[in-house]
Amino acid sequence: MLDFRLKAIVIGGLVAILMAAVPTARAEDKVVVFAAASLKDALDAVNKACEADVGEAATISYAASSALAKQIEGGAPADVFISADLDWMKYLSDKKLTKPDTEVKLLGNQIVLVAPKDSKAETRIEKGFDLAGLIGDGRLAMGDFKAVPAGKYGKAALESLGVWSAVEGKVAQAENVRAALKLVSTGEAPLGIVYATDAHAEKGVKVIGTFPEDSHPPIVYPVAQTADSKDKDTPAFLKCLESAKAAELFNAQGFTILAPSN
Repeated sequence: MLDFRLKAIVIGGLVAILMAAVPTARAEDKVVVFAAASLKDALDAVNKACEADVGEAATISYAASSALAKQIEGGAPADVFISADLDWMKYLSDKKLTKPDTEVKLLGNQIVLVAPKDSKAETRIEKGFDLAGLIGDGRLAMGDFKAVPAGKYGKAALESLGVWSAVEGKVAQAENVRAALKLVSTGEAPLGIVYATDAHAEKGVKVIGTFPEDSHPPIVYPVAQTADSKDKDTPAFLKCLESAKAAELFNAQGFTILAPSN
């Protein structure tokens, strides 16, 4: 039997393949977007809604913000980067790989504790709550807490609540938040920390608690045009991301809107 760490890697790899491979060349001169994995359902809907305004649908690749930022740094052909945190956007902007005047704080989110939909687990997330007891002999699925934004937010929250040391040895780190979600929905892990929007999109899990907003840094999704973007339709795509119709679709998936709609 595969050990748990290997299962997490396998599931993460399958999720990444299913979500979309990063293009090695611009797809028929379409706008190429690199976006955080947690945006998939909402951004797919927005992309379709924006097609008429932009002229054609964008090509979107989803993965962990950290992985996408590194790929852009390595020369991957992206026109737009949408990160799940400010740190990875800053990473690229500090290297002059984005156009700073296009950067916008687009969306907000929450992190939640999820369990398989048929789980009997219940809790109240507060200082010192017994998360280790809830996990038992299982694992807590979350994104890589050294790189993946959802994992970083989750670790910060657990540290703030004073329970990190009790569960650190029980964590199953996944390469992105959707992979962590999959570990819970398939029953590989009894609990996981994911974004509220991911929990909304996955019928195989249920939310058993929401982490207090003051237990972790604000969750912000910034967007920017990359420095070497040459697609003439990129400004139209960015404008549509901030439109009222896009805001409605993002809201429907549980995101909060940070940028004023145009």
